[in-house]
Amino acid sequence: MTMSDDTPVSTLVLPVLLRPILSQLERRDVVASQTLRAALTKAEQAHPGLSYDIVMGILKKGDLNVNLNESILRLQGNASESDLVEYRLNRSEDAFQELNKKSASLKRILSRIPDEISDRKTFLETIKEIASAIKKLLDAVNEVVGFIPGTSGKQAVEQRKKEFVKYSKKFSTTLKEYFKEGQANAVFISALYLIHQTNQIMITVKNKCE
Repeated sequence: MTMSDDTPVSTLVLPVLLRPILSQLERRDVVASQTLRAALTKAEQAHPGLSYDIVMGILKKGDLNVNLNESILRLQGNASESDLVEYRLNRSEDAFQELNKKSASLKRILSRIPDEISDRKTFLETIKEIASAIKKLLDAVNEVVGFIPGTSGKQAVEQRKKEFVKYSKKFSTTLKEYFKEGQANAVFISALYLIHQTNQIMITVKNKCE
C-alpha cells in the first residue's frame, strides 16, 4: 500500500529526491548512476509508488522522523531539468516553450512554501504569486491546445485542465483553513497536489503532441 492512494508525494520521490542523488553519483561513476536511474525508472513505471516505499522503509529502519511532504516540496525547487525530463516539452514552438516556463515557475514558487509559511507577511505575498502563476499556466495551456491534433487529444488536455482547476480551488480552501487552524502539513499536501496536476498536464500534452 503506497501513499499514492491519498497524496501525490509518491509520484515525486523519484524525480525530486532520488534522481538528483543519482546525478551526484554520476560524477563518480557514470555507468552505475545511469544503470540505477534506468532500473528505478522502469521499476517505478511497473509499480507506481515503489520509490516512495523504498524511502519510507529507509526512514522507518533508521527511526527517522521526517515530514516527507515538506521535504519533497522544498526539494522540488532544487530539481534540475534533467531530473524532471518527463515533464518537459521538446517542441520548439513558442507556445510549448512558454508552457515549459510557466509550469516550472509555478512549481518553483510552490516549493518556497515550507520556508515562507511561518512568516505571514511573506507568505501572503507568495500566495499572490501562486495565484498569478496559476493563471499564467492556464493561459499557456490554452495556447498549446490549438496545436494538438484530433478532438480526443484536445479533450484529454481539457480534462487535465479541469482537474488542475479543481485542485487549485482546493488549494485556496486549504489556505483559508490554514489561517484559521494552522495546519501547515495540509498546505504542503495541497501544494504537492498542484505540482502533481501540473506534471499531469505536461505529460498529457507531451503524449498528444510529440
